[in-house]
Amino acid sequence: MSPQPPRQPGAVDVPAAARAASSGWRDPRLWVGVVLVTGSVVAGARLLSGADDMTAVWSASTDLVAGQTLTADDLTATRLRFDDGADEQRYLAVEDELPAALTLDRPLAAGELVPAGALGEETDDDTVAVSIAVAAEHVPTDLARGSTVDVWVIGEDRRQRAAAELVLADVLILDAPVVSDGFAAATSRQLVLAVPQDDEESLGMVLAASGDNRVRVVGRG
Repeated sequence: MSPQPPRQPGAVDVPAAARAASSGWRDPRLWVGVVLVTGSVVAGARLLSGADDMTAVWSASTDLVAGQTLTADDLTATRLRFDDGADEQRYLAVEDELPAALTLDRPLAAGELVPAGALGEETDDDTVAVSIAVAAEHVPTDLARGSTVDVWVIGEDRRQRAAAELVLADVLILDAPVVSDGFAAATSRQLVLAVPQDDEESLGMVLAASGDNRVRVVGRG
């Protein structure tokens, strides 16, 4: 064994530096980071893809009534994603140009999408609102404001089988109050009809027949 060199006065022992081992691709923290970054990229791509699938359609900005002529203030754009293309075609797309004059065939609540089937061309025919009472059993249970009906009148001769006569066809229901639970035993239903004001004969027949339970109402839609 060779002799050690003499220790210099005041010298300090310095330990040898240890080299840090590289974790490399086996480090689990690296893979956790890769998974997090990949997940963020996939989620972002799905969000962007979903945004491209959104369609802007018109909805009612306020409560709208049947017979109302629509203006720009009545509509607001709503973006939705439709799973079925056929469902999308049922509503008015914002990108399509609206006719100058459109009227509602049935009422719409605020926020409700505007279906193309609820619109009709504006008409110049003047109508009057006529309120009649009809026996509850002679009114369709699903009748509501905006429905259209046919109004039939039974003949006055009750001693024989009297025929019914169609008096008003395709009449718009302006209002059809639903009987509340507190009046569940009510035997009649109030209907407010939009009757052409120049059809005085039919109007007179309906008013006379409603007084003695000879009116029958048939729903059309």
